[in-house]
Amino acid sequence: MLSFLGPDTTLCDRVSRREWLRLGGLGVCSMSLPALAAARASMAAQPAGDLAAGFGKAKSCIVLMMLGGPPQHETWDPKPDAPAGIRGDLGVISTATPGLQVGELMPLTAKLTNHIAVLRAMATGDNAHSSSGYYMLTGQPHAPKGVENANPGAPNDFPSLAAVVRHLRGDRSSLPGAIRLPEHIWNTDGSIWPGQDAGWLGDKADPWLVMCDPNKPDFRPPDISLPTEITPDRLEDRLALQNLMNRQFRALDDDSVNRWSTWQAKALDLLRADEARRAFAIDQETASVRDRYGRNRFGQSVLLARRMVEAGVSLVQVNWTRWEDDDNGSPAWDTHAKNTERLKKALMPPMDQAYSALLEDLATRGMLEETLVVWMGEFGRSPKINPAGGREHWGHVFSVALAGGGVKGGVVYGKSDRQGGFPLEGRVEPQDLTATIHHCLGFAPSTELHDRFGRPLVISKGRPIEAIL
Repeated sequence: MLSFLGPDTTLCDRVSRREWLRLGGLGVCSMSLPALAAARASMAAQPAGDLAAGFGKAKSCIVLMMLGGPPQHETWDPKPDAPAGIRGDLGVISTATPGLQVGELMPLTAKLTNHIAVLRAMATGDNAHSSSGYYMLTGQPHAPKGVENANPGAPNDFPSLAAVVRHLRGDRSSLPGAIRLPEHIWNTDGSIWPGQDAGWLGDKADPWLVMCDPNKPDFRPPDISLPTEITPDRLEDRLALQNLMNRQFRALDDDSVNRWSTWQAKALDLLRADEARRAFAIDQETASVRDRYGRNRFGQSVLLARRMVEAGVSLVQVNWTRWEDDDNGSPAWDTHAKNTERLKKALMPPMDQAYSALLEDLATRGMLEETLVVWMGEFGRSPKINPAGGREHWGHVFSVALAGGGVKGGVVYGKSDRQGGFPLEGRVEPQDLTATIHHCLGFAPSTELHDRFGRPLVISKGRPIEAIL
């Protein structure tokens, strides 16, 4: 399923006027030349020095969003000298970066840290999934913090990172400038996180939501090709009827009708575009490549993300969401109970496999220097292990990793305390992370957007992290 306005939109079911109208999210008018010019001019006005490093080297970005909050102790910031109730019962391993150790369940990633910059003092100060997630996805703190099951909408409707990139970059191919897959992020009660759409930027900047499971044997390009019951001849008959109706509507000289006609044309181009269909044709990959990423929904989604950036998509966000056998007590990376067991059996092996495969694949193809890969969650986990053998929500300090796209590899920036509970130095907040991502993509944080009231707002209030550029 491919959704433009929400999770209930299914284009494959019918090809109707209502569905065409929903294609407004294609964002054919999303290219903002003044914004692009302002970004370049703003960066040119900044003093020369370290800040220029990495500017604009990334043609694209892949964000791996680990829903639930991965634990820093068992991933990027282990504390082997801490008491057992804090360090946990998993060991550590050395990496390709001298002095950098990671959790023992990351053996494949450990070999590739020469490509990776680790941020060990990331902080949101927010322990609620949806509000902390909003902060990480937009670079704007949720008002107020600490709100679980928060819903999208004002005042928390700042456009997501993906939407801002799509608005500034536009759609450079038959595919949109930003895509989310394999589904949106949602809480146990079914509520959808804020910060996943274009907010006040409007529907035309919305990143596509592709609801899919590319690991299924019968996976096909979702909503790119026609449903099997609609032949090309039937489509042409319908279009002839629609064109007749449209001529009557155009006589009204209504702006909304004209916009709809533009979106309709874009949708037709998409249905007829071989480029779009090829991008989703994951079955064209060799069996060995697909095996390397992992034969599971996340692994194949990461592989699909690589294909999307090859096809010209500027930003692809891959969400690690709940798997079919996850329960509500500890779904995805939200390990409130049996932290070690969940990490060993369900989480770390497929993550380590897909993440390392992506970095190796991009490097082999000569794409890593121009593709920024961001590994993150909405927060981390508590230092102290609870009686259920799990770790609780923790937004006070956690880890994020960046690779490629103008980022300096083999670097660790920031430091947490001896228990991995609070930053000691090099604290980074989400606005600094978004500023760094925008910087690598060629946009100064001071680049201005205008909200629905015409007010100028910068894309990020943070500053790029110079130490990793």
